Amino acid sequence: MKVLVTFAVDAEFAPWRKLLQFSQSNVGDVRAYSAHITDGELVVLLTGVGGRRAWAEATKVIWDGNVDVCISSGLAGALKEKHRPGDVLAAKEVHATHWNKVIPSDRALLEMATACGAKVADAFYSVDRVLVRSSEKSELGEKGDAVEMESGDIMLEAVAFGAKVIAIRGISDAVEEDLPVDFNRVMSESGEVSLTKVLSQAAAHPGSIPSLIRFGRQSRSAAEKLAIFLDAYIRNLVRSDSLKQSKEVAAR
Repeated sequence: MKVLVTFAVDAEFAPWRKLLQFSQSNVGDVRAYSAHITDGELVVLLTGVGGRRAWAEATKVIWDGNVDVCISSGLAGALKEKHRPGDVLAAKEVHATHWNKVIPSDRALLEMATACGAKVADAFYSVDRVLVRSSEKSELGEKGDAVEMESGDIMLEAVAFGAKVIAIRGISDAVEEDLPVDFNRVMSESGEVSLTKVLSQAAAHPGSIPSLIRFGRQSRSAAEKLAIFLDAYIRNLVRSDSLKQSKEVAAR
């Protein structure tokens, strides 16, 4: 079994990299890491922020049809009060808004995510910009549970190449929270958050610094909890596949 897990930025992936021994194995100019869990091959891809960028980067890995399972992961903003920072959500479906398509998660993958402790969410919304204001998140909350920017594009492409897909995200900010800076204005050309630009915005608006510190702590905690979940989830996934193959061989 080959499992592809995608994150937008390294900060989302870093806690998991501390738990499991990954080796860097770039695919061309794509930042990728690999590890082996039992009989499974695990590939982690850093796509950069944004759906179109994520779609282009993911295509370079899944185009040959060798990916069995694709998990779009990372952090997301809550759209409903019942979802709190640190929660791990698994979505029944993802709305790829600029494609005007809805991609369902694989039912078996969703059931396993629930068994491993994830909260089931009806829908994630993949949008083309960061929602900064609480009012924006509340409005979108009438349609979904969490908002992010990459899952719709990644899952749409992975399904086209025959992979089973699921979106699993850690919640970094509650629906009632404004983000401390406008993250749409602090992205680098590579799709990463520019620390220099963040500090520049903070210096221009010093009143945002306490909120920025709180958001940083919440995001780090959410990424750590997501890493623990993913590690257990993928081990169970690979173990289940190995058991299934053993039974199939024994039955022949």
